[in-house]
Amino acid sequence: MSTELNQANKRLVWDFWKSLEASGPGSAERVAATCMDPDMPWHGPDPINELTGAGEFADRYWRPLLNAFPDLRRSCHMFLGGPSSGNPDGQGDGRMWVGGTGWFIGTFTRDWLSISPHGREVRIRWGELCCVENGRISEIYLLLDVVDLLQQAGFRILPPTRGRDGVYPPPRDDDAIFLDPQNQVESDQTLDMIRRFIYEGLNVYDQDDLSSMGLADWFHPGVHWYGPGGIGACFSMKEFEDMHQSHWLHAFPDRSVQPLDCLFAEGNYTAAAGWHGVHATHLGRYLGCPATGQDLGVNGLDFWRRSGDQFIENWVFVDMLHLFRQFGVDLLRRVSPYGVSTIT
Repeated sequence: MSTELNQANKRLVWDFWKSLEASGPGSAERVAATCMDPDMPWHGPDPINELTGAGEFADRYWRPLLNAFPDLRRSCHMFLGGPSSGNPDGQGDGRMWVGGTGWFIGTFTRDWLSISPHGREVRIRWGELCCVENGRISEIYLLLDVVDLLQQAGFRILPPTRGRDGVYPPPRDDDAIFLDPQNQVESDQTLDMIRRFIYEGLNVYDQDDLSSMGLADWFHPGVHWYGPGGIGACFSMKEFEDMHQSHWLHAFPDRSVQPLDCLFAEGNYTAAAGWHGVHATHLGRYLGCPATGQDLGVNGLDFWRRSGDQFIENWVFVDMLHLFRQFGVDLLRRVSPYGVSTIT
């Protein structure tokens, strides 16, 4: 990897985020157009989904967000870059990526995605991965934790979370804003380890025994797993298995991780995006929804922190609205205009 190129790419994305945050709604398209390819694909959360270019980015994503949260500001917990190596054989497509995660903090003053505001400050979890080619952003994957926002706004659209609600902190060592170059040996070790974890660990489940996956070889016994709204956070390997993994595998026993859209690492941190990155059949009840038998794909973003030869923290995004839409359920329809949420 060219350190100089990685640093230039990171500066581009960092400056783009800062300029976007500093600009008003009227200048959003201009700011985006200075950094983006004209026909850049943007992959976002349901119900926004797929956009193209700076105009759609501004009109359908950024301006509505600023309209609903006019004092919006970005808090970044993690920032890293590197070349993608998202295939099981370790081969990448040569493209360079930059990404980060954290909170958008702002006062919820107007409707957003048909969600009624409550006039108080909220923290919206965000994760964003940007491909940079020839000095411009050529593709973006972004997820916002809409279910967690709904919970903050007082709407319960899913059964009570098994994990802990609202937990999505910075890394415990607070050391993941990589504005400067990181040790390449560490980066290579992290990338090799995450690739083997995904394709040689997660994909070996025998559809019966959790231990068949060998996750104890990859996750520290005290791993902190920060799941999305509706699932919640788990603070040990046992909690992860009891509160999330066993229920997920009951619902989707045949699920398999596909070649990801991007997978990259810098230092001891790593990030990945996969739109339909997991293929599965809905064969068991999940979060109140009976099995549908539906073949589906899961859209997600992940960030991990490696400590030695195990992962000690994992920040997880799953597009829950997109997942439930494949069950035939529109979660936003469970929110009434009168501030009442129902689970049917």
